[in-house]
Amino acid sequence: MAFRADEAAINGFERAKSYLVSRNFTPAERSRSERTLLDIIDECGPVVEGYPTWHPLVSRHDEHNPETYPSDRCGYQGLDHTVYFAHGFLTCPYVNGEKVVASADSLPHHPRAKITAEILDVPFYNTGTQAVLVRCEWDAMLEPGKLVPKSLAVPLMLEQEMPVWRWSSRAENWETMRPYLLGAPHGSRSSLFVSQDTALAMKKIYLAMVESGMFGPVKMS
Repeated sequence: MAFRADEAAINGFERAKSYLVSRNFTPAERSRSERTLLDIIDECGPVVEGYPTWHPLVSRHDEHNPETYPSDRCGYQGLDHTVYFAHGFLTCPYVNGEKVVASADSLPHHPRAKITAEILDVPFYNTGTQAVLVRCEWDAMLEPGKLVPKSLAVPLMLEQEMPVWRWSSRAENWETMRPYLLGAPHGSRSSLFVSQDTALAMKKIYLAMVESGMFGPVKMS
């Protein structure tokens, strides 16, 4: 089935609303939560299922074990009940949202984006949780739909993948790497992070690296 970005974004919003806007809230709280969720999507992009490994929100990971979700393995502490957006995520621990903020503030400097965190005075997930919004603030304009431009996505991908040649003995094919490089959800040629033009450029460059032999022979499926 063809990938439809608009449909994927709508489905993501409905899942996030069902998860974050609790039936235990009062009608007024539910209305406030839903309005805030729409504001977050407007600011941070559509709801997603996982990040490209080169995305600043997850890129601080062990190069031998790439990460596609924010966690303690890429520098965060205290995350719980988390929903991901293209350029931010909302996490709702029952206690100590400050722990999330402190860990986000302690992340190493990124040359093209700033990671910030803020405790929201809005109910999300359930009564008793403390919602924290972590944002990825890029230093360049994004494309329509909050897509990362080719001028950023390609070099960030290269920075992540190039060092692998030092220890790799087998190359992964594009089908295996696609969710790691395009994020999720994705299609064969695009995702909620990158356009078709950008994804095709990334595929071309990745395959050129594989064909050079720098990672070793291609793994057999």
